[in-house]
Amino acid sequence: MRLTSKGQVTIPQHIRHQAGLAPGCNVEFHFDNGRVWLSRKNESPEDRRERIRDGIRAVTGSASAHLALSTDDIMAMTREE
Repeated sequence: MRLTSKGQVTIPQHIRHQAGLAPGCNVEFHFDNGRVWLSRKNESPEDRRERIRDGIRAVTGSASAHLALSTDDIMAMTREE
């Protein structure tokens, strides 16, 4: 496995699966006796709530960007008519 110029490496799929690592998962790195350890970071309930709130804030108001459209216009767009 080779480290990229940006310091990135691809974790093999079977390792990600065994470790329970999914896209968006938070991880931690530890350095111990010349070795680097990676572990999944356990998220507190408050951290999870805040992450969800951030996601909601990111899309708040996005549905009202086209206020001039009628409901029929919006439905036609969703149906690709």
